[in-house]
Amino acid sequence: MARVRGAARRQRTNGRVASVPAPAATRRSWARLSEQIRACRLCPLGFLRTNAVVYRGSLAPRVVFVGEAPGVEEDRTGLPFVGRAGSRLNEAIRRVGLADGSYGVLNVLKCRPPENRFDRAAARTCRPYLDRQLALLHPEVIVTLGAWALRSLDPTAPALLEAAGAPREEGEPPLFPWIHPAAAMRSRRWARRWEADLRKFRRWWEARSNKTS
Repeated sequence: MARVRGAARRQRTNGRVASVPAPAATRRSWARLSEQIRACRLCPLGFLRTNAVVYRGSLAPRVVFVGEAPGVEEDRTGLPFVGRAGSRLNEAIRRVGLADGSYGVLNVLKCRPPENRFDRAAARTCRPYLDRQLALLHPEVIVTLGAWALRSLDPTAPALLEAAGAPREEGEPPLFPWIHPAAAMRSRRWARRWEADLRKFRRWWEARSNKTS
C-alpha cells in the first residue's frame, strides 16, 4: 500500500489550521522525482504519451486527491484533471471547504493509456513513483477518485459503491473514497451519489479539522 506515515506540516493562522510551505529539502527531492517521472520509459506507455502527468497543487497539502490515469487534455498539458472531469473536481474541492494551498492532485498512472483504459501492468511500474510522491507530500488524508485508484491504494477495500462516501481509517493516512468525477457527469443517478458523498466528506473533514485545530 502507498499509505505513508507522517503528519502534514501545519500551523495555526488566526485560529485556523493551515498548511505551510514545504521545506527546501522536500522541494529539491520533489524536483528530482518529477524529472525522473517525466523521463521515464519503463513501460510501453512512456513511448506513447505526449507528456508525463506528475502533479498539481501544494507541496505541503492537507489532502491529496488520487485519480486513475491521465486523459487527452492531461496528456496534452502534463497536468492532472484539467479536462471536464477536472472542472467538476475543482468545483467539489471548493465546495468541501479546501482552500488553495491545502490540497494536491495526482494519478496512479503517470502516462495516458490507450483509449483511457486503466493499465494494471503500467500501474505496477508506476507504483514506486506514487509511493515516493505520497511520502514527500505527507498528506493528512488521501481521497481516491474511482475504483482503480481505491483498489491501488487499498486492495482490501470493498467495491467502490460500497466504500465511497465513508472514511477508511485503518491505516495512515486515512483514505476517503469518492466515485470518479467523470461518473458524476454521466447520469442524474451518479450526480446524486456524487453530491451525497461530497456532503459526507465535508462533515467528516470539518469534524476532523476541529479535533486537530
